Amino acid sequence: MEKVKADILIIGMGGAAQLAALNAYDANPDLDILIVTKALRGKGGCSRMVQGGFNVVLNPEDSYEKHLKDTLKGGQFINNQEMARTLVEEATPTIKEMETIYGCFFDRNPDGTIHQKPFAGQSFDRTVHKGDLTGIEIISRTTEQIMKRNIPVLEEHRALDLLMSPSGERVAGALLLDMRRGTFVVAEASVTMVATGGGPTHYRFCAPGPEKSLDGLGMLYRAGVRMIDMEMVQFHPTGLIVPGSVVAGSLMEEGLRGSGAYLLNALGERYMIRYDPEKKERATRDVVSRSSYLEMMAGRGFEHGGVHLVASHLGAKFVEKNFPGMCERCSIFSYDLARKPVPVCPTAHYMMGGSVIDKKCYTSLEGLFCAGEDSGGTHGANRLGGNGIADSCVFGRLAGKAMAEYLGKGMAIPEADGAQVKRLIAEYGKPFDRDKGPLHFELRDRLRELNWDKVGIVRSKKGLT
Repeated sequence: MEKVKADILIIGMGGAAQLAALNAYDANPDLDILIVTKALRGKGGCSRMVQGGFNVVLNPEDSYEKHLKDTLKGGQFINNQEMARTLVEEATPTIKEMETIYGCFFDRNPDGTIHQKPFAGQSFDRTVHKGDLTGIEIISRTTEQIMKRNIPVLEEHRALDLLMSPSGERVAGALLLDMRRGTFVVAEASVTMVATGGGPTHYRFCAPGPEKSLDGLGMLYRAGVRMIDMEMVQFHPTGLIVPGSVVAGSLMEEGLRGSGAYLLNALGERYMIRYDPEKKERATRDVVSRSSYLEMMAGRGFEHGGVHLVASHLGAKFVEKNFPGMCERCSIFSYDLARKPVPVCPTAHYMMGGSVIDKKCYTSLEGLFCAGEDSGGTHGANRLGGNGIADSCVFGRLAGKAMAEYLGKGMAIPEADGAQVKRLIAEYGKPFDRDKGPLHFELRDRLRELNWDKVGIVRSKKGLT
């Protein structure tokens, strides 16, 4: 068992984690910062998979008030309004810093201003993007900045549980697993930040990468962190149907519907006209997902089990120019997005719930910060497309500044509770001593089917019971 120490331990390496590390370092370069990721640096997580873009008020005709109202309406008005307002107001300086300091470069209008495209559920076209591969631009550039600052990264290390001080009064770090060697690492830190991202991969169709398994939410819950909105899971309306493939459920981005792509059932009906005559396919994600699911359950789905997304009427040249990533993804599986209908269905996408945090990303436990999809409350019952990567970057930035401020006067790195470490290592080693029992892949598949049928998009008392 190894032991490492740091002033700041950041678990995760997506948008929230990297913006936190960069802002903490720039506030105080003398801080010893350690990033832990179970992927390779810059190559894993959900932030990198972001296609559509980043919602931000830049146009003089737009306003924070409009963005806030859209966010609250999309969240069914159960959002933490202070957090939602922080998201909206801090998105503007965040996106400007991402371009001018970190080198992210987004698509432009002919006059040189940043281009903003339409997204569902919004009253103004405010989604900043880099084609339909925005996440790759953000994570590639921020990863370069992490390397430029020589901030150390433990790659292929999985965080297992948060560690407490012997008195139990504060978080003292985390227990890690070196996935390359199968050895445990105790990481002790003055402050710890959980930013592993979400990843509801426990449904039949799911959008996150296969390495996502809600590690952060599990650690937070087991540590006794105050949580909120954990019953809320967002389903994206258009996950690609690819029978037998690990990428089944991967997203066909929202900008397609924002540009005019529509949905058809097996009867050839544009059914969103029935469910939301005004906004149709540009209704919020929860409305479109629920409508598609009800069509499928009513027997109006296709043989592949879903519905069709149609973009060909927009013109093949337009689709291929504006959605090159989507066209390439479809072509891999012999679908032609620019010319033919593509099979899609709702797909588990985003955990609305998570740790309760304040505007500086403090949690209910001393020494513990949280940002991104591991936190909850900002988006209420449903997140607007484009508000996700904005949330990660905005609150990651604020968390980095807050952690540097927290450590401003200097703080000794606490010792982790040795008894807790021994107990956790014994628990995590138990499965390897078993010579019989159910295969965990089978348990996972049963769980996915159960959740899809009973705890998914449309729920009932009978099904939940």
